[in-house]
Amino acid sequence: MRRATFMELCDLLSPALKCKDTKMRAALTVEKQVAIALWKLATSDSYRSVGNQFGVCKSTVGAAVLQVANAIIDQLLSRIVTLGNVQTIVYGFNALGFPNCGKAIDGTHIPILAPEHRGGQYINCKGYFSMVLQALVDHKERFTDISVGWLGKVHDARIFRNSGLFEQLQEGTYFPDQKITVGDVEMPLVILRDPAFPLMPWLMKPYTGTLDSSKEQFNYRLSKCRIVVECAFGCLKARWRSLLTWLDLSTTNIPIVIAASCVLHNICESKGETFMVG
Repeated sequence: MRRATFMELCDLLSPALKCKDTKMRAALTVEKQVAIALWKLATSDSYRSVGNQFGVCKSTVGAAVLQVANAIIDQLLSRIVTLGNVQTIVYGFNALGFPNCGKAIDGTHIPILAPEHRGGQYINCKGYFSMVLQALVDHKERFTDISVGWLGKVHDARIFRNSGLFEQLQEGTYFPDQKITVGDVEMPLVILRDPAFPLMPWLMKPYTGTLDSSKEQFNYRLSKCRIVVECAFGCLKARWRSLLTWLDLSTTNIPIVIAASCVLHNICESKGETFMVG
């Protein structure tokens, strides 16, 4: 993250993070709190190692991560993870090959340490403990809606059906009423997804089974556009590498850190920030 982006982030979070000095010690500056949190999120370093980098104890690192994450949720989540300009997004997906598409959806597993309670419910289909992040993504790989904190064992379709997003889509209140005609069929704004989700009038999935050339072409175009959500998850974890390791936090705090990382991802993408892969 470049200095200008970092300072802008600090300014946005300052109302929630600014602390007063006490007789015992000087308070950490907003800049130092944010720097500690970003360093911890961006690396797999231990709390002690991060503390050594910044000259603070490991408990201070843990406190800074949660304080900054909570500040991001309170101050920025509703402003940064938003529906966005639907028409611009539709144009973007159309350029990629799929008409009248508003978003792509998928889920990803964030590994965690074995919880003390209900541990078996957190074991996913790949055999490790995790929490699920389900997200809608636009054509520029930015998150526009997130659902965080589901147990690793829960299926993607169930998470989706139990989300507030599903209710809005069912009621027709999430997207504007924007239809096009394909052949002799009226097509509403749609979301693209993989075969794990149910087929709905506004939720498109690829064909399965024996395919003719037209169905293969449909699947190709859908997959080409839907891959943006996979790329978004890849960038999220590559930039905030703590999400690739076992998050050493309580099950209450893990969703807060994941959601904050999604906000930071959107900020970095909108500012054109780059990151090192590998």
